[in-house]
Amino acid sequence: MSIQTSSAAVDHSIGPRRLRTLTFVLAAASGVSIANIFYSQPLLDLIARTFHVTDSGASIVVTVTQLGYAAGIIVLMPLGDLIENRALASRVLIVTAVASAVAGFATNLPLFLVFSAVLGFTSVVAQIVVPLAAHLAPVGQGGRYVGQVMSGLLLGIMLARSVSSFLADLWGWRSVYFVSAGLMLIMAVVLAVTLPRRRPDHTGSYGSLMMSIWHIIREEPALRRRAVMQALMFGTFSAFWTSVTYELIKEHHLSQTRIAVFALIGAAGAIAAPIAGRLGDRGLGGPATGVVFALAAVAMAVAGFGVHNLIVLALAGVLLDLAVQGNLVLSQQEIYALRPEARSRLNTVFIGSVFFGGAIGSALSGLLYERAGWSGVAILGVVLAIVGLGIWAASQMARRRLPAGRPL
Repeated sequence: MSIQTSSAAVDHSIGPRRLRTLTFVLAAASGVSIANIFYSQPLLDLIARTFHVTDSGASIVVTVTQLGYAAGIIVLMPLGDLIENRALASRVLIVTAVASAVAGFATNLPLFLVFSAVLGFTSVVAQIVVPLAAHLAPVGQGGRYVGQVMSGLLLGIMLARSVSSFLADLWGWRSVYFVSAGLMLIMAVVLAVTLPRRRPDHTGSYGSLMMSIWHIIREEPALRRRAVMQALMFGTFSAFWTSVTYELIKEHHLSQTRIAVFALIGAAGAIAAPIAGRLGDRGLGGPATGVVFALAAVAMAVAGFGVHNLIVLALAGVLLDLAVQGNLVLSQQEIYALRPEARSRLNTVFIGSVFFGGAIGSALSGLLYERAGWSGVAILGVVLAIVGLGIWAASQMARRRLPAGRPL
């Protein structure tokens, strides 16, 4: 199934060279925005010491930031189907910059948590720009261009931990938030200058826009299925990366710089995004989804058994990142084809569910690590991945029983 383009939303005067430039800009904007959600993961030990809290208390930072992001997905992302996209993205980035700067100056944990939530809430720009790739792409090539933008987003997720650790080692953990604030301001200007204007087709009120989301959820079973599956996948991902920093410090005695190198290894998983996009364009999204869920389960099992070997643990991280990124692109490739005129609302449901699952995975990971150690986190990840694999298998069997041409 290929992503179809809404003719009313596309500027057909955009040539191949400019389309490549715009795709790069969208990928960069998505990457630097989403990085805000993950900067705190390798900093938890430093944050705990600064604010004099326990490891599990510091883990709340990750959960609050992801819940803020999920709230932003629900409240702000639908505006992509209502407000001119270039203005929306650049203005929200300015608010993100302010939130990041204030978080960097926070003198106590409650204040830091509040602005971490605001930072997550406004970092939704990372997802506001992804549907633009589908709108700008030539017909039948949506998976390819969405995959390229998602490569930027996923590199942002992967590199965020490395950048965060390096900066913390050089100038302290607060510098991470000050640097982020500067990047947000720069990207706001870049988007305002380079992006074409895109006025959405929806002409109703914000209230009617939000009400339409419930109709979409009820009428699109593929959206519901993909949202739940990716929530499980991202819960697995968050469980791993939330607790692995503690394990790297306590078991392997790594410094922040070495933790940064470890996190950088995981960035190799970004190669999955364009590959997954092309598989989806060729109609192979179904079987590829089963493969990535099986890969996630194997990755967490390897992480559990190989925790005492740093190379094995790194390999598990790469395999897990490949699985998460591959399934994310396959899922968006499928859901964007459902209703081209409502891609921001489709993304609202999908990504909101994903980060809700991620927040739960982070919270459970912190609790399990404190009570059962790394093996408890690994078991959690395996269970979540197997549940997702079961949902995929059930959907494949149901698809075979349906009459030809009827959607699942």
